[in-house]
Amino acid sequence: MGTVSQFHQSLRPPAHRIESEEEAISTARDLAAAFRHQASERDINRILPFAELDALSVSGLTAIAVPPDHEGLDMSNALLAEIVAIIAEGDASIGETLESHFSALETLRNQAAEDLKASLFARVLLGDRFAGAAFTDGAELTAEGPGYRLSGRTRQVPGILFADWIAAAATAPPCRPVTLYLARDDEGVQVVDDWDGFGQRTNGSATAIVGTLHVNADAIAPAPSSGHSTAISLGLLLKAGVSLGIARAAWSDLMIAIGDRSTSVLPRIGERAIRIEMAAAALERAGRKLDTAQVNPVEAAMADAHFSASAAAILAGETALATANALFELAGETSAGIGLNLDRHWRNARIHALSLPRDKLVHTAGEYMSKAGGA
Repeated sequence: MGTVSQFHQSLRPPAHRIESEEEAISTARDLAAAFRHQASERDINRILPFAELDALSVSGLTAIAVPPDHEGLDMSNALLAEIVAIIAEGDASIGETLESHFSALETLRNQAAEDLKASLFARVLLGDRFAGAAFTDGAELTAEGPGYRLSGRTRQVPGILFADWIAAAATAPPCRPVTLYLARDDEGVQVVDDWDGFGQRTNGSATAIVGTLHVNADAIAPAPSSGHSTAISLGLLLKAGVSLGIARAAWSDLMIAIGDRSTSVLPRIGERAIRIEMAAAALERAGRKLDTAQVNPVEAAMADAHFSASAAAILAGETALATANALFELAGETSAGIGLNLDRHWRNARIHALSLPRDKLVHTAGEYMSKAGGA
């Protein structure tokens, strides 16, 4: 911990181009099955999944959120969330990395000028990965020639260790929120592997530190003015996808652990199965609303999508924790062996839930519904 991570040099072959939603689902299932084999060992020993992330890039799965206008696939948001859930069921940390990547791509789609979008989406099609981040209040961004001079550090966020590009929120003078698109291997950027969470142990969380770096004006995009932007809502939806994947992974291990005793706990099993199905339905509904908001980005549609994405994220997070708890309650001593490492599901769900601003989302949902009810 606390060491400066070196940029992962790899001779990654060109990424495959996925041509359909069906191919995307099939690819995700194949990768998730492969990731599942050593997910527990990676968690126990904190083996960072560089090879697995490269396989994800080469498969073309990291490029499925590139918009059709930039030679990407016209992917529905519900299916995008389901793919994140499939990957997270295989390995929750890899799923969270994909969550950060796709969220950053939606920020790029929303904010950036056409030249910047064309350049960076082309990199995504080749297999490059992104991570979203935010600089802390102490960061400095001052005008310098055709751009800005940057110094500071980001907050600790998932995915940076595996990213080729960092989409980092900052404030340009005088008080203008912007997003900076930084190359991860730039000499001015260091990434410190300082993550020590007891769950999501291999999700690539780290802190990016910039001593002094010139950022060209054409690598900067204005931040959206709406608090209900589709980038925020997609982030919530994909966060729900990761939680759903954790719940499914815990459920699968639960069914193995209880074995022949399943008949004695059928009501509890049924309850958990229904909750997982409800969470999946919430993701699908939120995804459809987000599709509408992206096509017609008026405030009412964006607020409705944000409300449903918030509901999905909260419900899926609660379902993941409850299912992980049920694994120990129903399987008993069968599930308690250290070597089985089944507690990773609870640890993953608990840590992942910490990044969800639940109280804020509930408050915002109350405001939204009170206005909708009075309209």
